[in-house]
Amino acid sequence: MAKILLVVLGLLLAYWILKSYRKRVDRREPPPPAAGAEDMVCCAQCGVHLPRSESITARGKFYCSAEHQRLGSPTD
Repeated sequence: MAKILLVVLGLLLAYWILKSYRKRVDRREPPPPAAGAEDMVCCAQCGVHLPRSESITARGKFYCSAEHQRLGSPTD
């Protein structure tokens, strides 16, 4: 009877240790990166900021519309 009790206590102890270890491992995971985060760029003509994916790029400069691209930057 004492052997069975000792085995049961050993199994409970092993379960408790593994459970606490798993909680620590789960807490260490880094948070997922923010979805939809994107670089912002500035229009070379008017200075408005917009996402890079929505901008028009020409000669290494970013523009907010085709008209501003056609006009070029004020320093051109």
